[in-house]
Amino acid sequence: MTSRQAATAARKEQIISAAITLLAERGYRATTFEAICDEAGLSSKRLITYHFSSKDELFAAVTEQIVADGETWMRLALESVDGARDLLATVIRANVAFIAGHSRQVQALRQILLNGGLGDWERHHLESLRQLARLFVKGQRDGVFRAFDPQVMAAAVRASIDGAAPLLSTGLDPGVYANELVELFDRGTRAESRDIEPTHDGSRRGSR
Repeated sequence: MTSRQAATAARKEQIISAAITLLAERGYRATTFEAICDEAGLSSKRLITYHFSSKDELFAAVTEQIVADGETWMRLALESVDGARDLLATVIRANVAFIAGHSRQVQALRQILLNGGLGDWERHHLESLRQLARLFVKGQRDGVFRAFDPQVMAAAVRASIDGAAPLLSTGLDPGVYANELVELFDRGTRAESRDIEPTHDGSRRGSR
């Protein structure tokens, strides 16, 4: 990366960070280019419009940054985890921990979604559902999950995780919330002994 590219990336990061702070603290309408200039210590709106031609373009970049931060967090949490049940538990715990530890980003994203930014978020949400559904399919094939519709269960898990933010903002312990979800979905997905039948090679799989 050249020094010019590095400077451009740093400026974009500065603008996005200021936008996140304002969205979280003051809301969507108050997050104007003028307010971002004040928050970031910029001398002119032109320093913003050089990189982002409109608020919609800037807020799309904010969404992408928050999603990227979340994906990095999840990769680090999952890199040494194996087995479908452990993976499901770690996905839940890591998601709740990210929400708890990044309340400013979560609040900023909520402001964007409530004010017309759903399209920028939707593809990331759908990909998250697909990944969860693939995890459930793999667990069913391995015999550790019972028979259920993977897409329906994925939607239930995602909705339960996304519902953490309002409760955590009231002071609920994120560990308690995560533990309850892990227990709930482990009980709801795991194959009981009666659901497991032997295969021709002596291994065991879930009955369908």
